[in-house]
Amino acid sequence: MAVPERQRLDKWLWHARVVRARTHAAALIESGHVRVNGAREKSPGHPLKVDDVLTVGLSHGVRILRVTGFAERRGNATAARALYDDVSDASDGRQSHT
Repeated sequence: MAVPERQRLDKWLWHARVVRARTHAAALIESGHVRVNGAREKSPGHPLKVDDVLTVGLSHGVRILRVTGFAERRGNATAARALYDDVSDASDGRQSHT
């Protein structure tokens, strides 16, 4: 089975283990807490492609993720981690001063 070049936003969030259920992903998107390449997205079916940057507002903070791949099925945490680069820390602009 070939891995797709694009994937629905809600499905990708679920496969990447950003949320626990695909219905939670859809609710998060529809409530306006997800941006794709800086633009607020309200459609769970929005197609993602590799190198898209997602900004996801979660109850415990904001995550910024760059899409690096897709999966046909939801895997374990290691497989999920291979689907994105977490750029949250690199882009927050804060530097620690010691």
